[in-house]
Amino acid sequence: MGLEFRTEIRPTQTLSPRLQRAVQLLQMSSLDFAALVRQKLGDNPFLESEDDNAPGETDAVESDPSVEDPAALEAAEPLAAANDPWDDGVRRDGSDDRDMWMQEAISGTRGASEGEVSAMEMTACDTTLAMHLHGQLNVMALSERDLCLTRAIVESLDDDGYLRTPLEEIAAMVPCDPPASSQDMLVALRLVQSLEPTGVAARGVGECLALQVQQIEDPRCRELAECIVRDHLDALAARDVPALAAALRVPAARVEAVVDRIRHLDPRPGWRVGASRIDYIVPDVIVRRQRGQWTVQLNPAVVPRVRLNQVYADLFQRHRSRQNGELGEQLQDARWTLRNVEQRFSTILDVAQAIVRRQRHFLEFGPMAMKPLVLREIAEEVGVHESTVSRVTNNKHMATPLGVFELKYFFSRPMVSAAGNACSGTAIRGLIGDIIQTENPSRPMSDAEITRQLADQGLVVARRTVTKYRQLLRIEPVDKRRRHA
Repeated sequence: MGLEFRTEIRPTQTLSPRLQRAVQLLQMSSLDFAALVRQKLGDNPFLESEDDNAPGETDAVESDPSVEDPAALEAAEPLAAANDPWDDGVRRDGSDDRDMWMQEAISGTRGASEGEVSAMEMTACDTTLAMHLHGQLNVMALSERDLCLTRAIVESLDDDGYLRTPLEEIAAMVPCDPPASSQDMLVALRLVQSLEPTGVAARGVGECLALQVQQIEDPRCRELAECIVRDHLDALAARDVPALAAALRVPAARVEAVVDRIRHLDPRPGWRVGASRIDYIVPDVIVRRQRGQWTVQLNPAVVPRVRLNQVYADLFQRHRSRQNGELGEQLQDARWTLRNVEQRFSTILDVAQAIVRRQRHFLEFGPMAMKPLVLREIAEEVGVHESTVSRVTNNKHMATPLGVFELKYFFSRPMVSAAGNACSGTAIRGLIGDIIQTENPSRPMSDAEITRQLADQGLVVARRTVTKYRQLLRIEPVDKRRRHA
């Protein structure tokens, strides 16, 4: 045996770093992609936003031959000042607008002294839960000692509005003379619990619900709700109405009505106050019906308006040298960014149009008319790989007259009926929802009964599939859907 070197030529497929980057950009959601483009605009000097200049402003300057003439510039200056709505008639020779804005921001008191209101003063301030509670305490007739104890309790609340810290620890941190006793802390706790929102400063879910139960107007319903929250919290969480009815010796219908009333209470009262983050879904494409045809167009709100700064690019090409290699990389990156933007939204539009052509019956008749569709069919029609279609449909949404749907919603594997026809899983899921919606509330249908009813209609579906579709529809099982007369 010996060592030897041998050369082989073998074809392999590899992804270049730029192609890998393009694949990552295609898989991003529109919000993430827009954030990346904004970052590129701030880092790359060769990229600029199309909104930076008014339409036609650059063209007018470039096409005007008098710009090169200094005399023409002096003659045009008074006319431009007269047409400027922001000109106050005062010449500011040698000053810079940026310096003026910086001085305006640093002074801070100019608007107040002249009776003006600045934009910063008109900005709304986010109100936290502690600020909301402190505002209520300030208008209450409390002694200095009670106000100090209640404020300490307010500062110990978490974001949900619960008091997780023991009262003894809070009392040890409050500098009072004499030190606060357990009775003083309980009085301060009751004062905080009397504030809005109701249920705040509770030490557990049971106490939080007990504070909110006091707002029930019907005394009989309020008394029964207090008993359930105090002694049968586990059965309430499991919604075991028969067990509650047997333990309380109350008709099941009445217990069920009280349980429904309790379930409408808020177990996290702290969420009602303060700025909460809301993630909105911005559709990538919009589907409309025009002249009897379904049309698809990109949402202008998600398409970044970015372009190449041709002035900087031309200057760099004329004065290019080996010393500014970093600028050359940024210019190449800017061109690749523009190409990726164009390719991304072109692919999204092609895939969306192919989906609408296949699922036009869904747009006209609803989920029951959804056809089976797989990634391979769209890939063959658009002329791309299946993995590309999978990336395009990930985190992308389509706005239709029926609502906003993720592009993956329109894909489902075919399920063959007893007659040999193909049916999509989305259509079966919609049929299961209709069956449960029209069932008798006092005698709801189990998953096995729904399976038999689908079989009577020629749809052979396994019971576990029915259970999975019911869970996707966020529908409770049969024992929790039963309503007592």
